Amino acid sequence: MYIDSHAHLFVEDYGTELPDVIRRAQDAGVERIVVPGTNERTSKEALELAEKYEFIYACVGLHPHEAAKATDALLAEIESFTTYRKVVGIGEIGLDYHYDFSPREQQIAVFRQQIELAIRTQLPIVVHTRESYPDTVQVIDECLAKWPQWKNGRRTGDTAIASARGVFHCFTGSAAEASHLFERGFYVSYPGIVTFKNSTAVETLKHIGFENILLETDSPYLAPVPLRGTRNEPAHVALIARKISEILEVSESNVATVTSLNSKNLFRLESPD
Repeated sequence: MYIDSHAHLFVEDYGTELPDVIRRAQDAGVERIVVPGTNERTSKEALELAEKYEFIYACVGLHPHEAAKATDALLAEIESFTTYRKVVGIGEIGLDYHYDFSPREQQIAVFRQQIELAIRTQLPIVVHTRESYPDTVQVIDECLAKWPQWKNGRRTGDTAIASARGVFHCFTGSAAEASHLFERGFYVSYPGIVTFKNSTAVETLKHIGFENILLETDSPYLAPVPLRGTRNEPAHVALIARKISEILEVSESNVATVTSLNSKNLFRLESPD
């Protein structure tokens, strides 16, 4: 059984096919799906899906692309969504210096505000960082210094992260950067990029193993090989688990079990009925 810790299951991408996409996920052994919002509309859609399907959970937040549109009223509305019982995180939030759709100063300010929301609500964060890793970590470290009580995440020896503070999704960083995040109470997650030819994620995985990672599809993006270039969906998370098991020469069932436990730990997922 797998958990897809990051799938954007929104109407604009799947339309009327969404029930079939969800059914295929269940048939493939996906027991839970976490749907992160990227703005007000998609955060609401994530909530609606979580209310409709017992095994789906929602995160709410403003993607860095949306930072220029953020107002106090909009951030207050995002905060109001956290009262729903199946909101399990704040995200997808962070910094994106590749596209710079929003001014960097605004991205940083809105990222910090949403981390503060996570601290107030004691929820984990789902972090997007693209060509912005140093600033992303700096903002997090500043918040941790100011609010050290935030979930008190830590790593002890080779044990899994306790009281995890969040996850860096679609992680493309080095093993050293991953270890830096583990020490601060964060997981990293991998989508189909692990199956891409010459992916740097392969070498990183060989160094960090699978004890502190999550699986994700990032649907509808980043479909794994041999489906690359097609619309992705949660059922394909099994292909990602299989590839990681091949890279690390461990059983696929071990990868599925450990990564699922990590997702449950991070998001405090309830057992589905």
